[in-house]
Amino acid sequence: MYVSPNFKTKKELKEAVNTGKEVTIFDPGPFNTKADNGIFAVEGPHYPEPHRWYAKVYVQRGIVVSVS
Repeated sequence: MYVSPNFKTKKELKEAVNTGKEVTIFDPGPFNTKADNGIFAVEGPHYPEPHRWYAKVYVQRGIVVSVS
């Protein structure tokens, strides 16, 4: 799964979530996994760039609330 917006580093993702910016996740594959609530694994940056970071995110009502 990917996050939106597309962050170049995990540090940028964490800073955005910690400052209250709205970050969502999506599944680019054919399965369209619904990501309203729960814990998900994400990676970035988006394809076609090579993935350089991975993270576990906690999602509530479709918004990322925490990154580890």
